[in-house]
Amino acid sequence: MGRITDAVKHLIIINVLFFVATQLYGDQMYQWFSLWFPKNENFGFWQVISHMFMHGGFMHILFNMYALWAFGSPLERMWGRNKFFFFYFSAGIGAALIHTGVNYYYFNQGMDALINAGIPKEQIIEIITGGKYSPSWYDVASKSTIDNFLGAFNTPAVGASGAIYGVLVAFGMSYPNSELFLMFIPVPVKAKYFIPVLIGLDLFSGVTGYSIFGNGIAHFAHVGGALFGFIMMWYWKKNQFNNNRWDR
Repeated sequence: MGRITDAVKHLIIINVLFFVATQLYGDQMYQWFSLWFPKNENFGFWQVISHMFMHGGFMHILFNMYALWAFGSPLERMWGRNKFFFFYFSAGIGAALIHTGVNYYYFNQGMDALINAGIPKEQIIEIITGGKYSPSWYDVASKSTIDNFLGAFNTPAVGASGAIYGVLVAFGMSYPNSELFLMFIPVPVKAKYFIPVLIGLDLFSGVTGYSIFGNGIAHFAHVGGALFGFIMMWYWKKNQFNNNRWDR
């Protein structure tokens, strides 16, 4: 861990400023800067990045910023500021792409089920655009199909967690034998064991719908950030870029 580095410090400051603004302006901030489904009228292309600075509550931002400091600072000291920024935002954007791709799957699955039941597409779009749904939809498709369909369209994603998961993967690959002291585990756990298990639990929750860590978590965004982080680390190691510092 040690002293906070420049890029990490600036990211934390921006996140805190966004969090304070969200407490002041609430719904307007979520409407503008959260990551909405592309077919939703609230969607804006800038949200692929801006959602990384939005958080749903104090504990959400606290845990994310702690992880950013704890795992990001050693990477920035190794890589330099610019390389860390590139990695962090690439992982966050990758998380947004995976999350949105999964939402397209859920949306199309639900839409196809309703259309096949004889409900006009225009009627469905009109209902969900108003933030509503018809109880009769649950009679023609499974509860999970309709819930995922509605959630994909109307629930925005917020948080730096996707980028953080990329950072976790990079830390685990760079410092695999570092021992992590965790509140809920009485003995230290090496990074090479803890981080894959954490990602595996998110993947399990995303696939099964059984959330181990609570509701309202974008599990596939976490997995997406971890996946993009792994791909970048794999490429850099293969091409001997991993230990090269970029211009500060």
